[in-house]
Amino acid sequence: MSKNFETQAIRTQTERSQFSEHSTPLYLTSSFVFDDAEDMRASFAEEKEKNLYSRFSNPNTTEFVNKIVTMEGAEAGYAFATGMAAVFSTFGALLNAGDHIVSCRSVFGSTHSLFTKYLPKWNIKTSYFKITEVDKIESLIQSNTKILYAETPTNPAVDILDLELLGNIAKKHNLLLVIDNCFATPYLQNPIKFGADLVIHSATKLIDGQGRVLGGVAVGKEDLIREIYLFSRNTGPAMSPFNAWVLSKSLETLSIRVEKHCENALKVAQFLEEHPKVNLVKYPFLKSHPQHEIAKKQMRLGGNIVAFEIKGGIEAGRNFLNNIKMCSLSANLGDTRTIVTHPASTTHSKLSEDDRLEVGITDGLVRCSVGLENVADVIHDLNQALNN
Repeated sequence: MSKNFETQAIRTQTERSQFSEHSTPLYLTSSFVFDDAEDMRASFAEEKEKNLYSRFSNPNTTEFVNKIVTMEGAEAGYAFATGMAAVFSTFGALLNAGDHIVSCRSVFGSTHSLFTKYLPKWNIKTSYFKITEVDKIESLIQSNTKILYAETPTNPAVDILDLELLGNIAKKHNLLLVIDNCFATPYLQNPIKFGADLVIHSATKLIDGQGRVLGGVAVGKEDLIREIYLFSRNTGPAMSPFNAWVLSKSLETLSIRVEKHCENALKVAQFLEEHPKVNLVKYPFLKSHPQHEIAKKQMRLGGNIVAFEIKGGIEAGRNFLNNIKMCSLSANLGDTRTIVTHPASTTHSKLSEDDRLEVGITDGLVRCSVGLENVADVIHDLNQALNN
């Protein structure tokens, strides 16, 4: 098959059934049947590759996983019910009691809760480094450190971490490098090329792209995925065949959707940079972004998320949301519809001001997930909300 991304996204399919369908059908079945006792024994012994039960594998989830594996340049993968199921299962499968994680401080809120509230139950501790302190990473590594973890671009401040630098540190210290690639998608960035052992996605975001279904996926080295698969087979966070079917169809249009998202987002970022009521704009492909050169090195385009700071703090942020007319107020991102959120008064309101500021969430920060509407209409709505 062609090695071109778009062709692989469309032409990676499960084998046709006896009905010779052109588009992969839905396999809504909990289980599968065997020809005889020997076929059943050999299948359960994994002497032959066969679907046993949809918690383990299913033709729809296999097709979806195979597409992501190909796109990311990975060896194997496993699909989950949600992005957080992928994150937790990866840690649950690969860490033992007493192990240690080194992570960037700027991580998704639920991942932060996992590190601070739940993993410590099993005596698994995490040391954080700030985006601006990558030179301190090596000083945080202990004899029991097993995983180096990061998101890039980060949520919600859209900071960029140097994947090549992280890859070199992980290799030097024999650590597993795990990267959450959700904001970039496999179309814009491939962390495995820079030394990542595993790549995680919340497929709920740009991979679906239309705000319909939840999903997660982890891909990477075959031996690591094998451990994640065995853990997940027994703990049950599998993706549903229906969601896998939807997501596999979504991947067929990922490249053209993400191209347009990025084109729109850059125009929105350029508009906001000139607006008198905006203090600061962060978008990886703006020259003003502090890690612009790193973004250009490792990303094809800048993604669809624009972070900007409104003058006037929390109250100005709330007023901005209240004046939005067309764009959606939602906690999701990566949708066809443009979405705006004000983290300080919503998603990160439970954090102390110091904790928020540590990860770049100022009182006036707004995260804008730029959609696929006509960009002039998006800019018009943001402009009237800022001016009112």
